[in-house]
Amino acid sequence: MESRPLTPVARVLRLCLHALLLGLLALAAVRAVADGEPQAGRAVAAAAVTAGVYAAGVCTPAVRRSPKAGALWLAVLLVAWAGLLAVSPLGVWIAFPLYFLQLHLLPLRWALPAVAVTAGGAIAGFAAHGPALNPGAFLGPLLGAAVAVATVLGYQALYRESERRRELIEELITTRAELAAAERTAGVMAERERLAREIHDTLAQGLSSIQLLLRAAERGLPAGSAAAGHIAQARQAAQDNLAEARRFVRALTPPDLEHGSLAAALERLCGATPGPRVRFSLSGGPAELPTPYEVALLRIAQSALANVVRHAAADRAEITLTFMDSSVTLDIVDDGRGFDPGAGPAAPAGEGGFGLPAMRSRAESLGGTFTVESAPGQGTALAVTLPLPVEHP
Repeated sequence: MESRPLTPVARVLRLCLHALLLGLLALAAVRAVADGEPQAGRAVAAAAVTAGVYAAGVCTPAVRRSPKAGALWLAVLLVAWAGLLAVSPLGVWIAFPLYFLQLHLLPLRWALPAVAVTAGGAIAGFAAHGPALNPGAFLGPLLGAAVAVATVLGYQALYRESERRRELIEELITTRAELAAAERTAGVMAERERLAREIHDTLAQGLSSIQLLLRAAERGLPAGSAAAGHIAQARQAAQDNLAEARRFVRALTPPDLEHGSLAAALERLCGATPGPRVRFSLSGGPAELPTPYEVALLRIAQSALANVVRHAAADRAEITLTFMDSSVTLDIVDDGRGFDPGAGPAAPAGEGGFGLPAMRSRAESLGGTFTVESAPGQGTALAVTLPLPVEHP
C-alpha cells in the first residue's frame, strides 16, 4: 500500500526485484532446455505463466493499494510457481524474490507464515526432484528466508525512523512559522498599544490643557476684542486637534475593544476561554475609561485566564469589573491548585510570557496597584486597581 510517492532508492529496489524474479524465471527456462530435462517444454511454459502472472500484478495498481488484491495476486503467483516447481527443480530459485514480495505486500502476521510456507515448498520441491536429501536442500531456502526477513524488517525500521524524523521536522517548521506569526502579531499589537498610550498621555493631554488655558485667558479679555477672537480661534484649533488625537487613539485600539466596551470585551473573553467555567460580572456604574486603561485591564485579564487554563487546573473562575467613584478594579478569582506567590520565577507565566511581573508592570505604569493572594490548594485571587483620572479629556 503506497500512501506516499516512491523515493528514488525505493524505485531502484523495486526495479531490482522485478529484474531478479524475471531473470531467475528466464534462467530456469533456459537451463531446463539446455540440460535436456524430460519436462523442459512444461518448465518453459510454467515459467512463462509465472512471468505473466507476475507482470499482470505489477501492472495492476489495486495490488499495491488493496491488501486483499495483493494477497489474491500472491496466491495466484504461488500456484503458478508451484506448477513450475513441480516440473523443474530450478524453480527453487524463485523462492527468494517471493519472500520479499510477501513481506512487502502482506501484514507481518501473515507475511511470516507465508514466507515459512514458501520455504517449505522450496525444500519439498528440491527433495522431490533430487536423488537424496542433503543439508543444502534445507539450509538454502531457510537462510534465504532469514536474510529476506531481516532485510525487510531492518528497512521498515529505518523507514519508520525516517518518517518520524520527517514529521518532527515538518512540525518544527510549522511551529516556527506559527511562533513567528504570533510574535509579529504581538509586536504589532504592542506597538499599537504603545502609540495609543503615548498619544493619550502626551498629545491629547497637552491639547486638553492648552484648551483649558485658552478658555481661562478668553474669560479675562473684553468680549469682542481682537485678542479674544484670536484666542477663540486658537481654542477651536486645539479642540479640533484634540478630536483628531482621540480618533488616532480609537484607531489604535486593540481589535477586542473595537466593537464594544471593556465590559463587553471581558464578557466575550470569558465565553471563549476553554476549560473551566468562567463567569463575568459588572459592579457599579460603568464609566468611560481612557484607552490605555482598557487595554491594560483587558491584557491583564487575558494573561490571568491563560494562567488559569494552563496551570491552575481549576473548575471555575470569575472576573469582576468594579467601577467606584475614584477607581476601577478588576478581580480574577479561580478555585484551582494555587501556588506560592513568593516563589519568584517559579510562579506561573501567562500566555506569550505575560506572567505576574508583566501584569504588575502594566498596572503600576498607570499608577495602579496589583495584588496576588494564593496558596497551594486554595486557588488564586488577583486584583488590579487603577485610579480614575480626575478629568477625562
